[in-house]
Amino acid sequence: MNEDIRLMKGNEAIAHAAIRYGVDGYFGYPITPQSEILETLEALMPWETTGMVVLQAESETASINMVYGGAATGKAVMTSSSSPGVSLMQEGISYLAASELPALIVNVMRGGPGLGTIHPSQSDYFQTTKGGGHGDYRLIVLAPSSVQEMADFVSLGFDLAFKYRNPAMILADGVIGQMMEKVVLPEQRPRRTAEEIRKQCPWALTGKTPDRKRNVVTSLELDSAIMEKNNERFQRTYKEIEANEVRYQEYQTEDADYLIVAFGSMARICLKAVEEARKVGVKIGLLRPITLWPFPYEAINNIAKGMKGILVAELNAGQMIEDVRLAVHDNVPVEHFGRMGGIVPNPTEILMSFTNKFGVKF
Repeated sequence: MNEDIRLMKGNEAIAHAAIRYGVDGYFGYPITPQSEILETLEALMPWETTGMVVLQAESETASINMVYGGAATGKAVMTSSSSPGVSLMQEGISYLAASELPALIVNVMRGGPGLGTIHPSQSDYFQTTKGGGHGDYRLIVLAPSSVQEMADFVSLGFDLAFKYRNPAMILADGVIGQMMEKVVLPEQRPRRTAEEIRKQCPWALTGKTPDRKRNVVTSLELDSAIMEKNNERFQRTYKEIEANEVRYQEYQTEDADYLIVAFGSMARICLKAVEEARKVGVKIGLLRPITLWPFPYEAINNIAKGMKGILVAELNAGQMIEDVRLAVHDNVPVEHFGRMGGIVPNPTEILMSFTNKFGVKF
């Protein structure tokens, strides 16, 4: 079998992978730095080949509610946006979670608060991993660090969303969305038939069932006792996800004296810093969380044992560092390095931070 290898942006890879997964519908609204997702889908015209609906809605709020409607029928539906646009989607995302509906949301982060900048950031960590909207809900959050992972995480995100009947998010930063790399595209999957959807999603709104009962999909429950039971069921699902779906990648952690924890584009920069440090005899390792939720608490705690220090590197003022500090049980110093406003650091700045924070000399 010949691989389909292309050179493309991360955003373009999302679009191609969505079509090849057999996505039934995309509903979105343009915003930098993720607009190429919608633009690529419009250019590829999948409605003529796979039957996929591609619709530019009038707003982000409309987009997420269209996703809600499509997900309620058992369809594989998705949207994409960037930071302030995802803020507008929070109510709809919480509706999806409370209705136990699978869907995929892509957030290619830009700097904030407010409209901020169109340049890269990782400052939506709190917004996405801690719920974002109201209520005790969670999103499955995947953090790609390459164009290949942008493509791969479309299928992974949908598979997890349908497995747990819970929304999943691909949380990328503007660097990963805009950069170009070689990517191996997946094979085309056939779209599911109506009968397959009925079998796989018996909860979905597909008309009356053979026993003439009609499904009801809603996030509303006026009886507090029932609503508490609903929330207890959600929490059991979240515990199952935490037990089974933690993903992370290690690099040269076995003999490391120091550890960097970073995700997305920062992990790539830190990987180069690790390589440069080891050239001069400083043993630094890297742990890259792939799932930001569920977060790899146990893995970080185990790796941190005996370390001299941990540096959490992010394109924000310090968000993931809170989870890293919760993870580390031993008395290991955990420090932060971050840039804001769309400024992307280089590996030398990472190494200088080790000198400033831990007194390491290079």
